[in-house]
Amino acid sequence: MVQQRDDTDAETQALQVLAWALGNDNRRDRLLAMTGMTPDDLRARAGSREVLGAVMGWLANHEPDLLAASEDLQIRPEQLAATYQELSR
Repeated sequence: MVQQRDDTDAETQALQVLAWALGNDNRRDRLLAMTGMTPDDLRARAGSREVLGAVMGWLANHEPDLLAASEDLQIRPEQLAATYQELSR
């Protein structure tokens, strides 16, 4: 069961998702392919709102990863979706 841990801000949650995605080769490769970023782009701009929004968009558009991230990070899927909405403004 996913516990609520929604008290962090959008940028922090997106950085948590980014670290989670980079921790798995398949997810990392899919993230890079789907966002069009290179590893160098990601290293240089990982904390930017644009990159964090792209990471959250990638997550929001792949339900299996959304649910897995929710479980692993203990953040409700609805909160992750709200984080994407906030960062994509």
